[in-house]
Amino acid sequence: MTKRACPFKETFSSQYKIHVGQHELSHSSVFGNKYRKEIYEKTTNLLFNGAKAVVGKIWTGEERSSHPEPASNQPLLKGQRLIGHDGRLTKATSAQGPATALTGCCACQKNQGSRTSCSQCDRPVCTPCTRQCSSCSTLCCSICTIIDYSGRYDEVLCCSCAT
Repeated sequence: MTKRACPFKETFSSQYKIHVGQHELSHSSVFGNKYRKEIYEKTTNLLFNGAKAVVGKIWTGEERSSHPEPASNQPLLKGQRLIGHDGRLTKATSAQGPATALTGCCACQKNQGSRTSCSQCDRPVCTPCTRQCSSCSTLCCSICTIIDYSGRYDEVLCCSCAT
């Protein structure tokens, strides 16, 4: 927003308090495009140099193990991969043992009540966390469903029907 005009007839231009910064120069000056190009080039150079430095550290670093383990004891979903120490995607080992098997509900993590399998992620789900898709009527866990609030009534949609 601009300053309001001086109500007096005499103006002393040397006493104006106007700050001209880089923003004003790059947007409303004669050399605005030149300043914008300089800023853009400087920013991209900084980004690329930073990325090269990070990638250089990752690729030259020692590999700690050939098969990285997940950080938590939760098993990975079907088709999920791990990011290794070298920055590459690796498949998780299929035999993870009984110590990491899910015994509770995948949504609330409780071990009580009966559980059914989610039709989207194939993990066990307790009855309160189960939702039925409005479109295809399959039973899914509350993680794999999306509630659509755009209509007159709320609709529960599974991930395959929501896309």
